[in-house]
Amino acid sequence: MTARAALATELSGGASRIRALRSDGPLVLRPSHPKGAEPLTHRRPDVARVSLAAGTAGPLGGDDYALSIHVGGGSTLVLQEVSAMLVLPGATGGRSRTAVDIRVESGATFVWWPEPIIAAHRCDHEHDIRIEIAPDARMILREEAILGRHGEMPGDFASRLRITRGGLPLYDQRLRFGPGAEGADGPAILGDAGAVGSVIVVDPVWVDDAPPALPFHRDAARTPLAGPAVAIAAIAADSLALRRLLSRGVQDLGAPWAA
Repeated sequence: MTARAALATELSGGASRIRALRSDGPLVLRPSHPKGAEPLTHRRPDVARVSLAAGTAGPLGGDDYALSIHVGGGSTLVLQEVSAMLVLPGATGGRSRTAVDIRVESGATFVWWPEPIIAAHRCDHEHDIRIEIAPDARMILREEAILGRHGEMPGDFASRLRITRGGLPLYDQRLRFGPGAEGADGPAILGDAGAVGSVIVVDPVWVDDAPPALPFHRDAARTPLAGPAVAIAAIAADSLALRRLLSRGVQDLGAPWAA
């Protein structure tokens, strides 16, 4: 299955509005209300909120999904997800792929607060995210990957997150795990962890003084990037423990990021 979806926001009358919203098959985008605590926006009523839901099971082996997001100048978008994404093998094998392309324009704010991706046994999935953010824009995004469902080994999963700011590289992270990723279960990468994730925070007020490095747990740390940004990374035994570690890292940033 091939699916293409798109989302765009704009600033109008002092509030952020959804300018374009196009769903396609399994990628269902809908305007939504706040879902629990939010970093940065804190349930403000002038913010555009959209939820992404799965219209079908998957992605399955062979599926090709693409999502385009444009956060217009001065606008604020909170993108949420209704539930976790379960990546499954296809009936005839084949690799599935999800590509997300994001552009955050001048003065805009983007909060991407998704649910975990679960790499089910025998899946083969590639997850690719590209973000271009303006020098005066703000952003926070969370990524969480779960190594298989309860009691099963994970399939093959490969992800890459690339962020450029003002045309210059800010962050480029790759992760592979599963039976085809030799060494991923070694002590230098995931060990015996069942979940891995990160939170990336970009704030132009940190241009001269980003928060310092902080190993706040034996399996979690905050690291400043080469720009006004930090990466909070963690591994854990399961999704609940991972979420707690990442949330702690965000809380340690204080206002306005603490949810």
